[in-house]
Amino acid sequence: MQYWKKLTRTEIRRRVDEALKQNINYYEQSILGIPASHLDGNVFNKDASFLDDAPFLKTMVDNPNHIGCHTMGESEPFFAGTQKLEQELIGIVAEDILNCEHDAYDGYVASGGTEANIQAIWIYRNLFKKEFGAAYNEMCILCSEDSHYSMHKAGNVLHLDVVTVPATDSSREITPESVDQQIQKAKASGKKYFIVVANMMTTMFGSVDDISVYSDALTAAGVHFKIHIDGAFGGFVYPFSTNSEVMTFANPLVSSVTLDAHKMVQAPFGTGIFIARKGLIDNVFTNEAQYVSGLDATLIGSRSGANAVAVWMILQTYGPHDWFEKIHILNHRSNWLCKQLEEAGVEFYRHPGSNIVTIRARFIPKGLAHKYGLVPDQHNDNPQWYKIVIMEHVHIDRLIPFVEDLKELLHS
Repeated sequence: MQYWKKLTRTEIRRRVDEALKQNINYYEQSILGIPASHLDGNVFNKDASFLDDAPFLKTMVDNPNHIGCHTMGESEPFFAGTQKLEQELIGIVAEDILNCEHDAYDGYVASGGTEANIQAIWIYRNLFKKEFGAAYNEMCILCSEDSHYSMHKAGNVLHLDVVTVPATDSSREITPESVDQQIQKAKASGKKYFIVVANMMTTMFGSVDDISVYSDALTAAGVHFKIHIDGAFGGFVYPFSTNSEVMTFANPLVSSVTLDAHKMVQAPFGTGIFIARKGLIDNVFTNEAQYVSGLDATLIGSRSGANAVAVWMILQTYGPHDWFEKIHILNHRSNWLCKQLEEAGVEFYRHPGSNIVTIRARFIPKGLAHKYGLVPDQHNDNPQWYKIVIMEHVHIDRLIPFVEDLKELLHS
């Protein structure tokens, strides 16, 4: 591991304190030119004694702005200390989790998976326009019907059509036939450039797309394409629950990846992560941001340095080995639930290694779904599936009452 080490609480606190000391100090320095400040001292007391033992809260009060992309070189010098921790975090994710070569990537902590997905699609839209003179109506987003709705947001915002590939009902797979059919339809309507979003565990099913199904069909069709991985849910699960590297930068077809730390990592909301191969993010430089040191190539602009520090703290607290154990504990619980459902004759879907178990709605009375907070695939009168997500707090002791209630209802 290049960056990912298990650190003690004392070491983490010391590292964060050192980083904050390298940032500007509004209390002691005459900082006149930037529209930024610590949190309002009349409301948030920076001298509260508990902050010394709460490095994340201390960073929030100091309020560093991490505008820009700090893997690209020059950034705003006012927050250099905490920017280094974000750079280290991006290194952990890119190199130690996603198998990218050293310094062969750019990335930043986004506001969430939606922003990170739009960031990727924005990059490839501009790349196709810049390199080939492609018109917007010659490009499209290609993804599974199970993909996150952020693909449709991206299409709306970026003026791109979205081409969705049907997923098989029971296995939630995209098939070569269905992908080829959608590509041919798109080509017939004038599409020549395809922005592929492949899923590393979908939000509803935890299903994983076969990248080669996309790449083989697109190559045979003779069109240009780029592949982005939406690992908003699976990015911190799938690389640890399987031996496959196909959804990482070890696969030369993968150009960028989205992850969400505010899901499995239990970081504060607003901690999506975007990683792309070095040089790709140059396609979205905002040259008009002349007053920003290093300019800006992110969709969001100003963003919380505290959120980046929070993710760094969590991953360094676990280290790679404890994180591996955590994911396998969740998979053990998922295996237990699946065994109970099989014994009860309940139909469900679960991708191997996933901690999402999705049950056919006909086996789940609405009252039971409401009692246990199961999430339907659609909030109307006719859901087809309900999902259970095995998170840190979902122990087997919490699953047992659900299973017992389900079996009782089925038998009655």
